Amino acid sequence: MALSEIDRNLLDRCLQRKPRAWEDFVDRFMGLVIHVINHSAQARSIRLSPEDRDDLCAEVFLQIIRDDFAILRHFRGEASLATYLTVVARRSVVKELLRRKTAALGDKALQQAAEVADPQARAEQRISDREEVERLLEGLKGGEARIVQMYHLEGKSYQEISRTVGVAENSIGPILSRARTKMRRAGINQTTG
Repeated sequence: MALSEIDRNLLDRCLQRKPRAWEDFVDRFMGLVIHVINHSAQARSIRLSPEDRDDLCAEVFLQIIRDDFAILRHFRGEASLATYLTVVARRSVVKELLRRKTAALGDKALQQAAEVADPQARAEQRISDREEVERLLEGLKGGEARIVQMYHLEGKSYQEISRTVGVAENSIGPILSRARTKMRRAGINQTTG
């Protein structure tokens, strides 16, 4: 489909910087851009908040006006303006979604590396209040209490705990999880009771 007369006129007005031309352009193509954003995110199983959607929409329109409307100046009119803008919007949105995902993964990797590199940070990540842990340990039975003590108070790894107490290494996590739940309940009961 070729460029319609309405779109040709709107394009010319924008490139000549006529009054209200940009506002008319945004009004005409806002729905298209939002559709592309939603579709691109959904195709990649990415949930967007309204703020994320607004940011991506702004990024697409900024891309269009960047360098004195370079994207619109490169439009040759061989397809509809909507088709052309769909491609422009999709490229911009996908690039930004990938950048955000990479940044998020990078932040997570940096955090994990910092925790591994800094034994102090790891120690602080474990339950920090020793007296509170010891008080809550009283509510646990033998093996559970020993595993919680070894992990949270002595800083032992799952592998070290497994060798010491004779429990499979892949059972340590679930035991700790159940023990934490019991300890939380005990802590709540003691503060409310």
